[in-house]
Amino acid sequence: MCRILAVDDDKGILAVIRKALEKEGYLVDTLDDPEKIDPERLSGYQLILLDVMMPGTDGFTVCRKIREQVDCPIIFVTAKTEEGDLITGFGLGADDYIRKPFGLGELRARVAAHLRRENREKKHRITLGDLEFSLQAKEIYCQGKQIPLTKSEYSICEYLALNRGQVFSKERIYEHVFGYDGESDSSAITEHIKNIRAKLQKVGVSPVETVWGIGYKWK
Repeated sequence: MCRILAVDDDKGILAVIRKALEKEGYLVDTLDDPEKIDPERLSGYQLILLDVMMPGTDGFTVCRKIREQVDCPIIFVTAKTEEGDLITGFGLGADDYIRKPFGLGELRARVAAHLRRENREKKHRITLGDLEFSLQAKEIYCQGKQIPLTKSEYSICEYLALNRGQVFSKERIYEHVFGYDGESDSSAITEHIKNIRAKLQKVGVSPVETVWGIGYKWK
């Protein structure tokens, strides 16, 4: 499930965006002040909607700052649609813009189009922080060096990483990786997670988080 961040100083517009996109099944977080953006959560978003004209820090400045941290689509939602403004925005790393006032159909269509393109592009490789997943080769690399994971360990990592931010029980992870006809049981996931953590910690990363009483998630 895709998670989207919308940043706009107009709370009314944020409410409209949230309602429109949640109807499409997206998870939507909204912020009315760009200073409230949490850098540690940015990697969990698949798309960011960003107003340009905000008091204090404007959208161009925000885009320049966060583009260094994320590679997801950034779409400006703005009344500033003169050619010079658009060139500035694209030069800072924006992928598209939606003109205010906008129709809900256009909003949904542009968001869906960018997410479809992202999904196509990530069929082969995805990068999360210092880790790069080769989805075809079923391998994970850190700064160009392959991490020696077993097939099962890789499958667990891929499942959690592609659904980062979501919490999965041991039972659900086991069913996804081994199927309903697996010869072991969900307790095996605990050992696999232990081994995964040890191997990832050797390269200085710890993305697998335990949510006590529930399961695991990729941060």
